[in-house]
Amino acid sequence: MDMNALPRMHAENITDADRRLVTAIQHGLPLVSHPYAALGAQCGLSEEEVITRLTALLANGTIKRLGVVVRHRELGYRANAMVVWDIPDERVSELGHCIGRFEFVTLCYRRPRRLPAWPYNLFCMIHGQDRDAVLERVQQIEQHCQIAEVPHEVLFSRRRFKQRGAIYAPVQHGITV
Repeated sequence: MDMNALPRMHAENITDADRRLVTAIQHGLPLVSHPYAALGAQCGLSEEEVITRLTALLANGTIKRLGVVVRHRELGYRANAMVVWDIPDERVSELGHCIGRFEFVTLCYRRPRRLPAWPYNLFCMIHGQDRDAVLERVQQIEQHCQIAEVPHEVLFSRRRFKQRGAIYAPVQHGITV
């Protein structure tokens, strides 16, 4: 879909259908073969309208992103780590794309450094069956992206916190406000 062909929306242009759609997606996409059609049925829209509206809401910044919460333990992964890298600023985009291409990297994003205590500016999440598997994957990234000498840390999780997607509209007792 051509993002430039979509109309730019402002708060005053957001329709009731958009509000219903935003409220529906904050509970996650339905786990069915056609999730956008299911959302459409819930919101009174066609599948194509849902895709068009979501694309427009993303394009105008009303929605910042759509993502997936990976419940890695349910998928059999017992080790996960956030790998933090101190990448030269002029190479962050290039190396972020290199790292993000690996199928085992579930997140890869840039964040500002917090000097002097936190010099890291590129983060990626890696899941594995065990710690050794995760460390092997870090080595694959180092070799392929030629960043073995780049300062980094592998931060393994000790526990899992509640995971959920973004909340765009307050919901009280199942009623959207």
